[in-house]
Amino acid sequence: MIQVRYFAGAREASGVSSEALPGPTTTGGLRTELTARHGERLGEVLPKCTLLVAGARAPSDDTPVPDGTTVDVLPPFAGG
Repeated sequence: MIQVRYFAGAREASGVSSEALPGPTTTGGLRTELTARHGERLGEVLPKCTLLVAGARAPSDDTPVPDGTTVDVLPPFAGG
C-alpha cells in the first residue's frame, strides 16, 4: 500500500487528510487515480502540487512509487 498525505489546499480539495492506496505505481498513475477518486476539484489542484515520494521531490510523472511508500501532496504555499 501507498500512504498519501494531503496538505493545505490539496487536503481541502480531496476532503481527506490521508489515505492508503494500492501500489506500486508512478506519480502520473497516482495523479490519475487521485483525480478519479476525489473528482475534478482535486484534479484542478494536482497539476500545481509537488509530490514528495519518500521525502524526495518527484521530478516527473514517470517517477516510481513503490509499495510501502509515503507520498506527500504539497500545493504551492504563499508567504515568507
